[in-house]
Amino acid sequence: MPHSENATAHLIDGKQTAEDIKVEIAAEVAHLLAAGQKVPHLAAILVGHDGGSETYVRNKVLACERVGYASTLLRFDDDITEAELLAQVAALNENADIDGFIVQLPLPKHIDPEKVIEAIRPEKDVDGFHPMNLGRMVAGLPALLPATPSGIVELMARQGIKTSGKHCVVIGRSNIVGTPVSILLAKNLENANCTVTLCHSRTQNLPEIVRQADIIVAAIGRPEFVTADMVKPGAIVIDVGTTRVTDANKKSGYSLKGDVNFAEVAPLAARITPVPGGVGPMTIAMLLLNTLRAAKGEVYPK
Repeated sequence: MPHSENATAHLIDGKQTAEDIKVEIAAEVAHLLAAGQKVPHLAAILVGHDGGSETYVRNKVLACERVGYASTLLRFDDDITEAELLAQVAALNENADIDGFIVQLPLPKHIDPEKVIEAIRPEKDVDGFHPMNLGRMVAGLPALLPATPSGIVELMARQGIKTSGKHCVVIGRSNIVGTPVSILLAKNLENANCTVTLCHSRTQNLPEIVRQADIIVAAIGRPEFVTADMVKPGAIVIDVGTTRVTDANKKSGYSLKGDVNFAEVAPLAARITPVPGGVGPMTIAMLLLNTLRAAKGEVYPK
């Protein structure tokens, strides 16, 4: 088999998996419409003009159109005050037509993201960042789960990757990815049941620990951090990183790099997610799924 074919044979296609989920959601939205019910409505607040955030939010709006949701995008300059932003959040909380909304991170330095996240009503928190949703997740209660971590679990499940009893090493302990994915993968659930080691910037002998992993989830935000000498042959590698790196050969002037050195690691891995096209599309798919669950009152009865 030519090497190029081999290189794509073990890619984990997040784009196609996300597309499958969107087809399922679109079918459900069609049923709601046919029954004369309201379609789900997702809103997003975008502050400032961060290139990455602009792209993410545009993709979210397109995804809403794709599945038949109503969507609203509220844009503000980065000189908006914290009080003004919190007032916008309060207005969305009160707007009965909006089923769920997100405030795109990162926010400008003068705004406390924790304060903003806590101001979002848990039943409309489709990013799954609110302490109430995180707490319910830890307790094993129904919750709007964080989109990227639940997307990772769903991606592995739909790709037929067996997780039960496997040693999973998560690199990075953010509240958005690392910590929640480590909790989800350790749960006594059909698509979890991993033995999880959570590594971070203070971990000693990090390469040695990562080398023991059957499954690696790299979510440290450092481009090409995971190298071949950190990966045992046959490991499953999930790359959550998306860092814009200057690239003169690209029309945009940058390329996206993951947290894994793909060229080095791909030949060793049994399965690996590409960047882009791996975890990113799954995050948006799970955001849409959370919006549907919020609209139906599945977690917090309406």
